[in-house]
Amino acid sequence: MSQEDLAAMFGRYVAAAKHDDLPPDAVRAAKFSTLDMLGVTLGASGLMEVMPPIVELAREWGGAEQSSIIGFGGKIPAVNAALVNGSMGHGLDFDDHLPEGHHPSITVLPALLAVAELRGRVGGREFITALALGQDLFARLRKNVAWKQDWFMTPVVGTLASAAACAKLLRLSAEQVSHAIGIACTQAATTMQTAYGTGGDLRAMYGGTAAKAGVLSALLAAKGVKATSAPLEGRAAFLPVYFGEWDRDAMLENLGEDFQGATILYKLWPSCGVTHAYIDTALRLMGGPGRAEEIERIEVFGGDFARYLTEPTQLRRQPPTSNDGKFSIPYTVSVALLQGTIGVGDFEPDRRADPRTGALASRVEFVEDKRFDWGDELPAGAVRISLRNGETLYGEASHDETPGAAKNPLGWEQLVSKFEDCAAHAVRPLDAASVTRVVETVQHLDALDDIADLAALVS
Repeated sequence: MSQEDLAAMFGRYVAAAKHDDLPPDAVRAAKFSTLDMLGVTLGASGLMEVMPPIVELAREWGGAEQSSIIGFGGKIPAVNAALVNGSMGHGLDFDDHLPEGHHPSITVLPALLAVAELRGRVGGREFITALALGQDLFARLRKNVAWKQDWFMTPVVGTLASAAACAKLLRLSAEQVSHAIGIACTQAATTMQTAYGTGGDLRAMYGGTAAKAGVLSALLAAKGVKATSAPLEGRAAFLPVYFGEWDRDAMLENLGEDFQGATILYKLWPSCGVTHAYIDTALRLMGGPGRAEEIERIEVFGGDFARYLTEPTQLRRQPPTSNDGKFSIPYTVSVALLQGTIGVGDFEPDRRADPRTGALASRVEFVEDKRFDWGDELPAGAVRISLRNGETLYGEASHDETPGAAKNPLGWEQLVSKFEDCAAHAVRPLDAASVTRVVETVQHLDALDDIADLAALVS
């Protein structure tokens, strides 16, 4: 190969970057994502049935008390803390995402928190810098490969971004950062069947395995482990094998100036991002909640990915698990039409068994419309509601209006409210004073002397 591998170029970029290089939008995104991720992780600690046994397993492994377990408390080895906290990060499907889809922070933030406590005395400015770099690399990789809805991009590219960010926090050299990325390539995995399939727990916790791999890769590089040459672009390397085609120039364009993590979006509702356009459109058509008895039929028009969120029909109408509910257009639209919004508690067994929700969801039908296939961005859709009085209401999803979309992003105060809701559902709910301390600490994160102080507030 005649040209230098991207891993080496990314390694120099990451090693050389400084907090003063970050534009305001990148700093904002890092702070927003930190508050958002801590909140959804706390909520998952109390709402994910699978988490207590996972925490128990991690504690059974023993080892050095290096990094905190969010929500549950106590410390375990950093690699295992990244696994546990990362497994909670996507547990509510409430974490941040790119306009193109997939989740930049669930593999990076839990890993950085673990490494920050392991290293010790990591200040807020240094933490923000590492996070902004990880988010930027995630976005550059995600946006510029030929994706066929085959590999699950969050853990696949997130493992590499996480490794690079952790290497930054460990203050590794450019060559060592490159090796960390190469080591991560041997662990990047997971296919979209994790999303397409039903049942199980892995769809909620795949971020944990990627966060763990990111920490492990950086620690191995710090110990002197070297990756093979050209890990990203060699003949049988990561990019040609996983994707076949990639836009190298776009990945490098304005590197160090344009931090693409600034495009990250934050969710108003705790469900798959594709459901949000349908939720918002249905609510707008009906003028809000409280008119379910007037509805004869709801038709949702969607493309390739939306089909997976409506089929198998009976399962999506009456989801047997929390994850299945979060990936269901019929269920989420019905809950929203009944109560006006969707909260983190609306996927619990008693809520899923609500006969009113089931009755309304039974009237939701899927209509294929190839216009709404998943392309460069998360797909939109359309909704047609037939009322019992013969009236028909039709609307296409508006990316200008859907809350949390690129043209209608959530602000800081909305994220604070979201954090409060999530923290109230933690395995050990935070009181009002603790919530205020976390919010103020994150708001002034660049002034924090030690990230361990923030970790202590949520563990």
